[in-house]
Amino acid sequence: MINNLDLLKDSNENINEYIKNIVENYSVDKNAKVITHGCQMNEHDSEKIEWLLEKMGYNLVEENEDSDLIILNTCSIRHSAEDKVYGQLGSLKHLKKSKPGLKIGVCGCMMQRDESREYVLEKFENVDIIFGTNNIWKLPELLSKNYASNKTTVDIEENSDNLDDYLGANRLYSYKSYVNIMYGCNNFCTYCIVPFTRGRERSREPEDILKEIKFLAENGTKEITLLGQNVNSYGKSLESPISFAELIYRVSEISGIERIRFMTSHPKDISDDLIYAYRDIDKLCNFLHLPVQAGSSRVLKLMNRKYTKEDYLRKIDKIKNVNPDIALCTDLMIGFPSETEEDFLETIDLVKRVQYDTSFTFIYSMREGTLAAKSNEQVPDDIKHNRFERLLDVLYSIQLTKNLNFIGKTCKVLVEDVSKNNKEYLTGRTDEFKLVNFKGNVDNIGKIIDVKIVDANTFSLKGEIIG
Repeated sequence: MINNLDLLKDSNENINEYIKNIVENYSVDKNAKVITHGCQMNEHDSEKIEWLLEKMGYNLVEENEDSDLIILNTCSIRHSAEDKVYGQLGSLKHLKKSKPGLKIGVCGCMMQRDESREYVLEKFENVDIIFGTNNIWKLPELLSKNYASNKTTVDIEENSDNLDDYLGANRLYSYKSYVNIMYGCNNFCTYCIVPFTRGRERSREPEDILKEIKFLAENGTKEITLLGQNVNSYGKSLESPISFAELIYRVSEISGIERIRFMTSHPKDISDDLIYAYRDIDKLCNFLHLPVQAGSSRVLKLMNRKYTKEDYLRKIDKIKNVNPDIALCTDLMIGFPSETEEDFLETIDLVKRVQYDTSFTFIYSMREGTLAAKSNEQVPDDIKHNRFERLLDVLYSIQLTKNLNFIGKTCKVLVEDVSKNNKEYLTGRTDEFKLVNFKGNVDNIGKIIDVKIVDANTFSLKGEIIG
């Protein structure tokens, strides 16, 4: 068995040998389930985990009760995300009593944190395997060790050589795919633990990214989402630096790729070249996620965001001048330590001026190890919840107006699946990432088709297929 994946950087033969040895040495006939919490990067990590499990002989199943192995891929961005994992581990205790052979694994960002990992080890004896964000490739070895010793197997690596990128992925969809272009974060926002769970910024070589995307395109992928904690700083850590905008131009030249998206973009690093790409590249979707977090320059400084409200608005104006119809999305945090009513009203003002199409809105959650958690000016919960509801009222009103303006328009929609809420309908996304529900044949799934918008509500559009 090849244990040193450094070799895989140099030879496709070594990659094939590694996979071959997984199949030969870990051939099982068992069922597995992967439960994913958190962001798109976690979703893509789970695709890699599922790919490894299938190579080992596991059958992927939907129900916990049918599983011989359950892996929880965790998120630690907020307390509520961790609490959900603890709740699931608690419920799995009962399942394991009825199925003693069941193996339970926990991985992801939570396990990179000493406090969370130690809590799991102390409180949940039913957990068999623990690994982090940087060593998915070791999963076959860790499972083998655990079956041999029947003791909790823990393996955490603080740094990554991007070895996981040499693995395949069990893609949820053939027609749209996530592609990691970088890992980690250097920004150290005072509320955020990502630099502690994902490490420092490190970019993949552009040739490796383009090779992966070309492979995906040859196998039917139409839409690519480029992933990173701060994609705007892509390339700075490379020996031969290139900009994120340059990378997008090169991706746009790949035959078969019809749509390009990316997540997530830091306002302080967005370049004029990237803004102009929205004018010049037809494949770049008419959508930008640009998290502002707060509308008060005083709070932004405390957050260590490295821009002011005025800086942010100037960039929004520049984006709208280049592309007046672009759909804008943001992240907003309510109740950051010392936030006053005046600070909150600055956020309301910014929201009204930008007119976001959608947003991810959160109540501030203390995370141990961050500077903000040490503040003695925590905002009372009742005030945070009151402001949160008031902000949602403003956001939802704008969002509804934006959606109503789509009525009568014909949009290009990537058909993604049958609607979960109504099996008579298909569902898909416009170029602007608007969710559209419409009646149609399942043969359309995976295609980009013309849909006329006939109705709208706050969270979705209703359409009819043209032709």
